[in-house]
Parts: sequence; structure tokens; C-alpha cells
Amino acid sequence: MLSRNAVSTCRHRSRACLHAPSRSLASVASSSSSAASSEPSTSKAVLHAAVILNRSPIITRTPTLFERAYYAYQSRIRRALFNPFPTDFYFKTGSLLEKKFAREEKVREREAFGGPWTVKRQGPESEDEVGTSTADQAESMGEEPMDPPAPRIHESDRTGDVKSLDRMSERNLYLLVRGKDHLGNEVWRFPQGGLHEGEHLHQAALRDLTAECGENMDTWIVGKKPIAVHQAPLSESVKKSLGGAELYTFFLKAHILAGQARPNGTNVTDFAWLTKEEIEPRVDQAYWASVKDILSDF
Repeated sequence: MLSRNAVSTCRHRSRACLHAPSRSLASVASSSSSAASSEPSTSKAVLHAAVILNRSPIITRTPTLFERAYYAYQSRIRRALFNPFPTDFYFKTGSLLEKKFAREEKVREREAFGGPWTVKRQGPESEDEVGTSTADQAESMGEEPMDPPAPRIHESDRTGDVKSLDRMSERNLYLLVRGKDHLGNEVWRFPQGGLHEGEHLHQAALRDLTAECGENMDTWIVGKKPIAVHQAPLSESVKKSLGGAELYTFFLKAHILAGQARPNGTNVTDFAWLTKEEIEPRVDQAYWASVKDILSDF
């Protein structure tokens, strides 16, 4: 009988002990949350929107030695395994189309297996095999010679013109401008500016790009969300002038579709279309650390 009373007493006490701390914790949590909500926010920030304006590659990248060797090997395999083309079925014997196909087939054979492309000429030199060019053969067949492909190196690459959009055709280029920063110093940076009241980041980025680089460009802002942010290192005097606020620059990605930059000469005095490697020595190291991972290596 005594043991049963002791067990029931312990059960009642354990229930009371379980309920008591839960009420006390709830009261502490409610009081702490109310105290946290009553504290005023003292953090301040000045926001800027910048544009990473990109010119995509114009031509395909030059293949490496390994890629060229691989493509040549695959071409030889295809040429060795495919069935001969039935020229008698598709072309009339002795027609111009048959001769043109035979000439192009010789070129493909040469590209696949190597070796000189030679033909025999009629006359006293018939015993000697001499090479003929594509233009000579096209002229002999009554066809107009094809223009050679344009060179992969533009004139601006030879002259070092960094303002040309035709330079470095295989690489991604980015618009960098020389203008004033938050301290009034002339620095190389991306086009940027402040935000107006109630303005979104992508709206401010497009407006600042037009204000600094002119209206002669057809551009496209890729998205409304920034792809990177840079917190400018400020001295105590600069922070006091900003009212103790921090300065943040948000970067948005954009592409140029047509036109060219035309700076106004007031806020921006110069511009250049540069690759990732060319941007690094021109900008501040803290600025470079914030943007290097969003620039293409190719």
C-alpha cells in the first residue's frame, strides 16, 4: 500500500515538473521576441547598380592541337568505312556537276588522308604532275572562283585598338569605362550609378548605362537579379560623409546587340572592350576580387 502511494505521488510530481518549465520557457521566448522586435534598426546602406556589358564571341574558338588531331582521326575513319557514292546514278557522265563533285571529293580525300592534290595537264608537260589551285579549276570549268575565307585576326588586333568591337573575335569582351568613383578619383570600372526613389536595380542599371555610355547601343539586360555585389572599403571620414552608411554596388549581366559606346565626356572620359585578363591590371584589387568569378575565361 505504501509503495502504491509513493508511485502515485512521484507521477504527480513528475507531471508538475514537466509542465512548469514549459510555461517558463514560453514566457521567456515571448518576452525576448517582443524585446527584439521593439529594437530599432540602425544599419544604413547606399546602393549602386553596375552593368557587366558583354560582347559574345563572333567566331568559333580555334581548335587545339589535340582537337585537330582527334577530328582528323575521326574523318579518316568515316572516309574509310563509308560506302562509295554512286555517281552514275546521280550525275550524267561527263557533266559539269560530275566534274565538280569529283574535284570536291579529291579535296575531301586530301583533307582526310593527306598528300598533295595533283592532276596531269595535256601537252608537253603531261608526264609531270603539277598542282592546281581551286580557283584555276573553277575557271577551267566555267565557274566563278570562290572568295577565300576572311582572316581570323582583325586589323584592330594588329593595331591594338581596344575600342573596337571586332577585336579578339574568339573571346568574350566586357565594356570598361574610365570615370569617377565615390571619392571623385578617376578609375577604371564598369558603368554604374545610384538608385532613384522607388527604382529597381535593373531599371537603374539600364538608365546609368545610357547616361554614361550614350544612346547608340542596343543592349539587353539578362535578368532582374544581380550576379555579384561589391562592398567598397570606406575610411572613417568617408563613412561620416555618408552618414555612417556602407556603399554596395550590385552587378547585373547585359549583352550588346548593336551599336557602340559613346561616352558623354563628363562622368566618363574613356572606354575599352577588354578580356578578363586585360581587366585585372586596370581595376582596384578589392574591385577585382568581387567581379573576377563572374567573367568568362574564354
